[in-house]
Amino acid sequence: MNLAHLQQSRRLVDGLAVAAAVLASVALVQYATQSAGASLAYAGGLVVLGMIAFIAGRLPAKGPASMQSDAPDWAVTVAAIEQRDLAIAITDRANRLVCANSAFELWFGSNNGPPSLPVDGFSADQLARLARAVWRDGKGETVTIADEDQSWNASAVRAGQADEYLIWRFAPVVRSEPVVAIAKHITGMFGQVMGAAGITVAMVSPDGTIRAGNAALARRAFGDEAARMTGQEFVQLLRSDERERIYFAREGKKGSPQTLVQVPLVDPEEAARERIPGKAAAEAPSLMLLIDAGVGIGGAATGDVKGQAVQLEGLLEQLPLGLATTDRDGHFIYANPAFRRAAGIGKSDLPPYPGDVVVARDKAAISDAVRRHGQGPASSGDIAVRLRSDPDEPVSLGLAGVRGLGEAAVLLSLADTTEEARLKRQVAQATKMQAVGQLAGGVAHDFNNVLTAIIGYCDLMLLRHTPGDSDYDDIQQIKANSNRAASLTRQLLAFSRQQTLQPEILQLPDIISEVSQLLKRLLGAKITLKVRHDRDLGLVRADPRQLEQVIINLAVNARDAIQSAGGGEVATGTLAFATRRVEAKDIRRMGSEIIPAGDYTVLIAEDTGGGIPQEVLGKIFEPFFTTKEQGKGTGLGLSTVYGIVKQSGGFIFASNAKGADGKVKGARFTIYLPVHELTEEDKARTEPEEQVREWSGGGTILLVEDEDMVRAVAERALARQGYTIVTATDGDEGLEALQKEPDRFDLVLSDVVMPSMDGPAMAKEIRKLRPRLPILFMSGYAEEQLRSEIDIENMHFIAKPFSVKQIGEKVGNVLRQSASRQ
Repeated sequence: MNLAHLQQSRRLVDGLAVAAAVLASVALVQYATQSAGASLAYAGGLVVLGMIAFIAGRLPAKGPASMQSDAPDWAVTVAAIEQRDLAIAITDRANRLVCANSAFELWFGSNNGPPSLPVDGFSADQLARLARAVWRDGKGETVTIADEDQSWNASAVRAGQADEYLIWRFAPVVRSEPVVAIAKHITGMFGQVMGAAGITVAMVSPDGTIRAGNAALARRAFGDEAARMTGQEFVQLLRSDERERIYFAREGKKGSPQTLVQVPLVDPEEAARERIPGKAAAEAPSLMLLIDAGVGIGGAATGDVKGQAVQLEGLLEQLPLGLATTDRDGHFIYANPAFRRAAGIGKSDLPPYPGDVVVARDKAAISDAVRRHGQGPASSGDIAVRLRSDPDEPVSLGLAGVRGLGEAAVLLSLADTTEEARLKRQVAQATKMQAVGQLAGGVAHDFNNVLTAIIGYCDLMLLRHTPGDSDYDDIQQIKANSNRAASLTRQLLAFSRQQTLQPEILQLPDIISEVSQLLKRLLGAKITLKVRHDRDLGLVRADPRQLEQVIINLAVNARDAIQSAGGGEVATGTLAFATRRVEAKDIRRMGSEIIPAGDYTVLIAEDTGGGIPQEVLGKIFEPFFTTKEQGKGTGLGLSTVYGIVKQSGGFIFASNAKGADGKVKGARFTIYLPVHELTEEDKARTEPEEQVREWSGGGTILLVEDEDMVRAVAERALARQGYTIVTATDGDEGLEALQKEPDRFDLVLSDVVMPSMDGPAMAKEIRKLRPRLPILFMSGYAEEQLRSEIDIENMHFIAKPFSVKQIGEKVGNVLRQSASRQ
């Protein structure tokens, strides 16, 4: 007999003993009371007490310790669910937050429990549906939620002793940036390998600027592998000839022509869904590969033909160039995705013949070409056709007879030339604008000579007239108009980036303050001018007059835009100028590939004129481009602004400003000027110069100028100052005069551009005879351009046109400085 039977027998014996005792006690009560009612009441009470004892025996004993053990220890739970990159929360049936780890509190706060989280409306609906599904089924499918800054994958399960809790998990969605990774590869080992193979690589943004390039591109384009390419315009590195062959601008036709291969960095599946061919590629960065023309890859066909064909198709699938094959009768055999995109055909509906992808009038020509290359000896060629998907733009279809892959076949090549054609147009436009810039610079230089003579003669005439004379006001009017014409020539030189800057160390708010009254007159009473400045702005080094021109041009454009959007001169609007302090860490946080990391002072001009149309946003800085009516704009305003900012070492960007409702409200121009750190030389300029020896006037000057009128004005102006003038008409004559009497002259005043021997060449020869003789150049071109050609000691510069007073003061200062050095 086992233990269970013994326990059961013992309980039976105990039960019989209790029953016997009960019956005995009932008999005693009956004997004592001699009343049947009392005996029955006593027996009923015993039964009730027995049942209560039986139920109490069945219930488990619960003391304080046992009651405390039933309550969950949430402190232990929080410690268990603590994870750094995973948010975990527990909610009850009332969707109240019971506990959560620190990641949940960081991302969503401790006052919110799922599904009521601070996310967008769609995400909130997804969380609510997930909660209902989990309460019903115990678990649900993972959903993705997001707020303004981040997104998560959310999941939940039902748990607990009575399934009274939901356990939520939120894992952040990590997005990769493949374009950034590709840029690092281009500047790293991959770029070095490509450069060693003779391939220059650049990543180009949709706006045409370079984001990254390998060292081979820097060497070919700039002559220096360490040259900085970021932010440069890609088309500016290239030139094309009359046959549309592309060369590096630095090498010119002495270098080898280049084959340009453009690879859009866009998802092929996404590009295939685009209804307009090339649209997706135009909105994404591109890899630009430049290979010397004539360099190719080839090989012999050996081994298993069928296996080679499979390998060949696998290779063709990955190429950006559209390739297809036909049999000798002209039936399509295969076409890679690039060919399908370029030809405007789908993935599965490859037409029977190549003639089906072109317009009707080109079918016969392409059929004959395919048959000729398929049946004759191996040869190659191309034919111009118009595709049915884009009948307005002809494309070049390449054909090549293929042998060695079984049956004779024809290989067709078709490139999506939309981007290539755009680049060629940009290269041609850049070449044309460079020629226009050189022409404008040359015209401005010659015009400056004329203005120098006019202004000089006006000054000489004013010396003989006093205010009140009949001719005085007329002479002043001639001089004022000449100065106005001089400002126009400076605008032409700014457009060609050949202007002479006179940079100073200044604060941007000071420049805006100086022109604020002029701006109010330009804008009129209907347009409000607002100005706001940051504190602790950094100093910038720029020409204050040119910065004033930038501000005025932006204000005039804003006024015209507000009036055009509002219906004329009665239109109201706002133009706001603001200055900002941007530090190097802010530039790095922006992730800009154009602006180098550093401290900048930023000028922002924002108007309420309706904004810039998206299709012209990339063209507004082009010379002669204007959206104004004919006769109301020259198209040189913003191109002048662009030239001044670039020549000052800054960056300018145009965009549209949006209001609180998300709609475009106006245009915004942002100008970044690098902060200038004061050097010892800058501090020395601010201190008064200690003159070792004062210049008492007088001296002999060699004046070299090929323009008769300019030479006559300068000679008369300096002669009135007490100088002895010896004139020469060109560099050869000037050098000959100095060789005859090398110790006679105290200063050489020379033009830069002259026939035969120019100014810089003459200066080099003069230095051999008089190493310390001061040389003062006068020119309408930029001083920086001159110093890049010749940078010698004791060389000075004065810009044309100049007045009699200006040339006199400049000569005196040069002679005074020269005397102090001796």
